[in-house]
Order: sequence, then structure tokens, then C-alpha cells
Amino acid sequence: MNRLKQSALCLLLAAAPLSATEPVHPDTIPALTEIPATQHRLAFFVQRFGDDLASTEHTHDIIAGKRREAALRDLYTGWLQLLSEFDFETLALEDRIEYALFKREMNHRLDLLGFERRRQDEALQLLPGVPALIALAEQRRALEPLHPAKARHLIVTATEALNKSQERLRNDSPGVSPVVALRAARLLDTFRGNFKEWNSFYAGYDPDYTRKVAPAYQALDKQFESYSGFLRNDLAKASDPETIIGDPIGREAVESALQYELIPYSPEQIVRIAEIELAWCQDELRKAAAEMGYADWRQALETIKQDGPAVGAQPQYVVKLADEAVDFVTSRNLVTVPELAKHDWRMTMLSPEYQLQAPFFLGGEDVWVAYPHDSMPEGKRQMALRGNNKYFSRAVVHHELIPGHHLQYFYNSRYNPQRQLYDTPFWGEGWALYWEFLLYQKGFARNPQERIGMLFWRSHRAARILFSLSFHMGEMTPQQAIELLVNKVGHEPENAAAEVRRSFAGDYSPIYQAAYMLGGLQFWALRRELVDSGKMSDKAFHDAILKGGPMPVSVVRSRLSGDAPAQTLTPQWRFYPALDKP
Repeated sequence: MNRLKQSALCLLLAAAPLSATEPVHPDTIPALTEIPATQHRLAFFVQRFGDDLASTEHTHDIIAGKRREAALRDLYTGWLQLLSEFDFETLALEDRIEYALFKREMNHRLDLLGFERRRQDEALQLLPGVPALIALAEQRRALEPLHPAKARHLIVTATEALNKSQERLRNDSPGVSPVVALRAARLLDTFRGNFKEWNSFYAGYDPDYTRKVAPAYQALDKQFESYSGFLRNDLAKASDPETIIGDPIGREAVESALQYELIPYSPEQIVRIAEIELAWCQDELRKAAAEMGYADWRQALETIKQDGPAVGAQPQYVVKLADEAVDFVTSRNLVTVPELAKHDWRMTMLSPEYQLQAPFFLGGEDVWVAYPHDSMPEGKRQMALRGNNKYFSRAVVHHELIPGHHLQYFYNSRYNPQRQLYDTPFWGEGWALYWEFLLYQKGFARNPQERIGMLFWRSHRAARILFSLSFHMGEMTPQQAIELLVNKVGHEPENAAAEVRRSFAGDYSPIYQAAYMLGGLQFWALRRELVDSGKMSDKAFHDAILKGGPMPVSVVRSRLSGDAPAQTLTPQWRFYPALDKP
């Protein structure tokens, strides 16, 4: 067959359907114009750094290890030096953005190394003998030869030191902070896993180790378990999984974190923003309550809490809510929702144990549903039902899925994926909360009950600013934070406690909870500049944000405005005009 006939046959085959029963769905396939022919120059640079970072963390993974810290410091400073070899003035807009973001990220990571070292050293003061074992574990990671006699000596010494410390502190522990005690317990638990792996590398493989060192290790591991429990239960008083302690970082660290996120306001000004937003929410709540015939918005809130999906029906209800949100944004041409994005999420039911920290929906790439479980006491079951009623649920599903987090994840992996390095809750959570603002304005809530559901969460985000910043600056206790959520937002007491527990458990950065409302307000201010002014349509605005990838919202502003940022990013953009009014 000649080449012409071959080509003709290939074209015919390509045009033919795969089968009569398996139709092609071209709406799930991106147009060729959507696939960039080339990347901007620094995209590859950042991707390569990500690979080097993964390799470094793979090699140096021992908790609180000095070698790990040194390796990361060398990596960050080395890549900063490499970045300086680019001529910033000759770079195009996307590359200037990449340059500025990467420089900011490396300097921040270097600062964090110092911050983490100081906090680890505080904890290690309660862990005598452990620093030497950390060094021993790092030696194994570096594949250096083991000296059994030396290893045994270090293990025996650490075991005795921890035992003596436990007895001493049991009898006299003045000045030991519960916060530091719990931090030390967590560090010890993590390192215990590291050292268990260290032991398994030699035990049974090295006869000299197995005979001389393994028995000493077994005694040490028992002491690890005992000492960790003592720190957690006796010193930190955290034996109850519902206990809330937290680890406040202090005002200086809060200010530093805000500077890094390019927020130009002081902690006190941010608290004032939260107060203004909470007052607005309560005014709106009173209006909606009046439409329902109530003089007090708390009475209206109590009424809607009674209206929940039937037992066992929550999953199907979530699917219905997800479809409603997609239909709303697509029918109004607010954002491009790829066909594949509508269907590629999963649903998981949150366990009763996890609901101690997450009493409401969680999401991202998928959605996790909070709902009563048979094993829960009746009181907790009722609070789970009331806290996940129809109206609260309708107001949060679109936050977690589309157009919120799920749509973000979908775009993040397809457009500028290297920018996931710069992921920030001000972009991630801010985007999802911004959509709560916009959908409220666009009439997504069809009646006062649905408006109250949306306003409940909006109030919640404002309150998060108040209690998280106040706690980290030493101005509010966890119990006071719970009371704030109950009295000012209308939370169920158990759900309020779970929310505060999750916020202070250490899984989130200290200003993460403030990022929801602040990031949402930033996107809202940017929309006023670009959409309300007629410079961009809603769809163009939202698509451009998603395709740009994660970054501080002030840099999103530079990108969409076509104004290249400075090499060194500093807080400049004042996005909340109410603070600037005389």
C-alpha cells in the first residue's frame, strides 16, 4: 500500500466511531488551542526545584535532624543564587511573576527553618539524650557504618536520662509549659517511628547489632512510650482526645506571617475587619429572620437547624446540592467548568473519631461528609444532625466542590502546575469563600432560610479571624473561642469545640483560619476593579485566576492587570477601603 493510500485509510479510521455502543464525548477533551505549545522560561526552573526538594526531603527525613536542616538550607540558598543569574528586567510578565514568587518562597522557607529550630529546641530540652539518637538515625540515612558499641552507649544513656527526667518532673515540674510538653510528646512520637525504622534496618541482619544493641533498643522503645504518655497526660493534661491546648506563636510571628502573605494590615486592623464583617452578617441575619416572622435571628437559626435530610439520605442530598451549584454557575456563564471536572470527585463519610475535629463538610479534590454515626452518643448525633442541616449543607457544598476547591484542584494540575509550590490559603480558601460572597449576591439563596444558611458560614469565617489571631497573640483561650462561636455565630457547643480543636491541633498554619475571609475579601476587591468596572467579564476573570495557579491575591492582581511585580514582594495593596475612611 502506497503512502497516499495509507494516509487516507488512517484518516478514515480516525474519523470512524470506536464502536456503536461507545460514543466519543469530545466535550471532555480540551481544544488544541487550550494546550500551550511552550512554557514560560521559569516554569521549568521551578519544576526542577520541586524535584530537587523532593529528593532532599526523601534523603533527609529524620524529624528535627541537623543534617536535614543543613541540607534544606543549602538547597534554598543554592536555588536563590541560581535565580539571581536571570536578568529580571528582560523577563516577560509570567516569568517576572515566577521570579518574584520563587524568591519570596525561598526566603520564607529559610526563615521557617530558624523558626522551627527554635521550637524544636524548646521541646528537646524535655527530651534528654534524644538529640544524640536523632544524629544516629541521620547517620544511618547517610549509609554510614554502624559502631554497635557506640550506638548501645547512646541508647542506654538516653533511656536512663529519659527515665530520670520522668521521675524528676513527676515530683517537681514548675515552669513546664503544657504547650511545650505536648509539642515534645508529638516530636518524640514522630522520632520513635524514625528510630523504629532505624532498628529494623539492623536487627536480624547484623549479628553484632542483634546481640549487643537490640535488647537496649527494646528497653528504649518502652521508655519512649512511657515518657510520651507522661508528657501528654501528666504534664500537658491532654489524655482526653477532646482536650484543646494549641501552640500559640506570639505576636511577632503573626506579624511575620501576615507580611509573608502580603497583607498590609496590623493584627488589630484585621480584627477590626472581622468585626465589621460579622456586624454586616448579623444585620443580614436579622432581615432574613424577620421574613420568617422572628424578631431574633437566633430563633430563626434554631428553626432551620431542625430541618435536615432523612437518616441515610445525606449522600444523595450532597449530590443534588453539587449539581445545583454547577447548574447555577454554568447557566450564568460565571466560570468554565470542564465536563470532566463535574464528575471526577469522590465522596467519603467522616468517621466519628474524625468528627471530633471536623464536625462539618471537608473537601478539596473530593468531599468528606460529616453525619451522625450509630456509635455516637445520642447528644453528639443530634448535634451532627443540627450542624449539617439542609441549609448549612447547601451553603458549603459549592465551597468544597464546584466552583470552589474541587475546581481549583482540577485547574491546578493542568495550568501552571509548578505554582503549587506557592500554594497559600489566601488563594485556596479565599477563592472558595469569594464564591460564597458572589453566589449570595447573585441570588443563589432562594429564600430566607437559605440566606441564613449562607450567612451562618460567612459569620463563621469572620469569627475565625477573631479567635485565631487572638489565640496566637495570647489574648484568647480555647474556651473563650468556643464561647465566641456559640454566642456570636450560633454553633452547637460540641461543634464549636470541634472547630476550635481542629484550628489549634497543629495541622494548619497559625493564620490559616484568617485566610478564608481575608482572601475572599481580596478577590472581592479585585473583582470590583476588573469586573464591576467593565474591564473583564465574570467568566474571563474567574478563568484567568484559575489558569494562573496559586499565588498571593495581590500578585493575581498584578498578573490580571498586566503590571509586573517588583523582584521583592512587599505588602502594598490595601484591599479593604473601610479601614481607610476617616
